[in-house]
Amino acid sequence: MQKTFRSSDPNGPSRRELLLLAAGAFSATVASASAAEAQAASIVVPPATEAVSLFSISLPQKSIDDLRHRLDSTRYPEHETVGDWTQGVPLDKARALIEYWRHRYDWRRFEARANSFPHFRTRIDGLGIHFIHARSSHTNAVPIVFTHGWPGSFVEFLEVIGPLTEPTRFGGSADDAFHVVVPSLPGFAFSDKPSETGWEVERIANAWVTLMRRLGYERWVAQGGDWGSGVTHALARLRPSGLIAAHVNWPFVFPSKLPENPTPVEKRAFERAAWFQGEQSGYFREQATRPQTIGYALADSAAGQALWIYEKFQAWTDNRGNPEDALSIDAMLDDISLYWFTNTAASSARIYWENTQSGRASLSAGRIELPMAASIFPREIFCPPKEWAEAFWPNLFYWNELDKGGHFAAFEQPKLFVEEMRNAFKSLRG
Repeated sequence: MQKTFRSSDPNGPSRRELLLLAAGAFSATVASASAAEAQAASIVVPPATEAVSLFSISLPQKSIDDLRHRLDSTRYPEHETVGDWTQGVPLDKARALIEYWRHRYDWRRFEARANSFPHFRTRIDGLGIHFIHARSSHTNAVPIVFTHGWPGSFVEFLEVIGPLTEPTRFGGSADDAFHVVVPSLPGFAFSDKPSETGWEVERIANAWVTLMRRLGYERWVAQGGDWGSGVTHALARLRPSGLIAAHVNWPFVFPSKLPENPTPVEKRAFERAAWFQGEQSGYFREQATRPQTIGYALADSAAGQALWIYEKFQAWTDNRGNPEDALSIDAMLDDISLYWFTNTAASSARIYWENTQSGRASLSAGRIELPMAASIFPREIFCPPKEWAEAFWPNLFYWNELDKGGHFAAFEQPKLFVEEMRNAFKSLRG
C-alpha cells in the first residue's frame, strides 16, 4: 500500500522532507525490484482445476541469467581435511560441478526434451498435481503409475517412457506395452506446494487413486522407489478398486530384530541399514526436523542446492567413487536444475517431516496382501533378502536380484529397469 506524504509546512515540504520522500521512494523501488528478481528465479505455474489441463515447461531467460549470476558469486569453504567423500562433497568436485553448471549446462536442451512428453496439471484434494501422461498406441497396454522420491523427480523416468509405451520400437513386443503416468510429489517440481500439514504417503497414495480414476483407468499397477516406494506401499495397503499389483525397487520389509542365526545376506542388510541410519542420516534428520531452516539456505544458494543433491548421487548410485560413474553430469544437473528453478528445496524436504511426524518414515511397511513384486539393485541403500519379503508379502509374485544399479534404478539403468517392468507384470496381463 502506498503511503501519502503530508508536509508540516503549509507552504510546501521542506528540503529535508523532500530528501526523506525521495529516500522512501528509492527504498520502495529497490524492494520491489528485489522481490521481482527473487520471483524471476523460479518457474511460476498456472492454477490447477479439476480438469486435466495440458502444461508446458517454459523458463524465462531472466531465471537462467539469475542462476548464472548466483553461480558467479559462489563463496566456497576451505578444502576438506580428508582425501575422500567422508566429510561430504570434496572441494575440487564441488568447483567442477558448479563450473560446469555455469558455463556448459544447457537448460533449454533439457526443457525441449522434457516438453517432448505430454505434461498435465489437475487439482486433487485441494492441490495442483503435475504429471506426465504418455499413452501407448497398443490397445492392450497396462496403465502404470510411477512415483519418484527425494532428491529425484520425473527426470528419472524420461529414458524409460518410450520403451514402455512403444515397446515395438525398442526391441519389445506389443504385449509389453504400458500407459505411463509419472506424477510429481506434492511440493516437488510443478506440483503445488502444500500450505498445510498432512501430506504424508497415505494421503499422496489416495491422490494417486483419484488421478488414475480421473484418467479413466479401471485396472492399473503401481511402481516406486525411495519415497515413491513409501507411496507405493501405502497404495498396496489401501488396495483401492482398480489397483491389481505393485512393484518397488526398495522393499520396506525390515524385521523388528535380527534373526538369532542371520545369514550373510541378512547380516549385510542389517549392517547397511545401520550405516544409513547412522553415518548417512544427517540430511534425513535435518529435513525430518527442520525442513524450513535448511530450505532458506538451499533456496538462496544455487551451489548449496546443487551439492546437497550431488552428494546423494555419489552415496546411493552404483559407482566406483564418483557419481559420474553412474550418471552423466548433464543428467544430474537436469534434476538439480528442476529443484532450483521451481524453488522446491523446502517444500520437497517437508515430506521427511510429514512422514516422521505421522510415523510413516519406517523401514517396514507391515503386511501387505496385494500382489507385490520387487527388483533388487545391488547398490540400493540396503537389500533385504527374499525371505523377508515372503514374510510380509504373502502374495509375492516376482523377485529378481540384478548385478548392477543403485538407488535411482530407472535413472541409472533404464534398459534393465524397462526389462524388469516387462518381466514383473507379464503374468498379470489378461
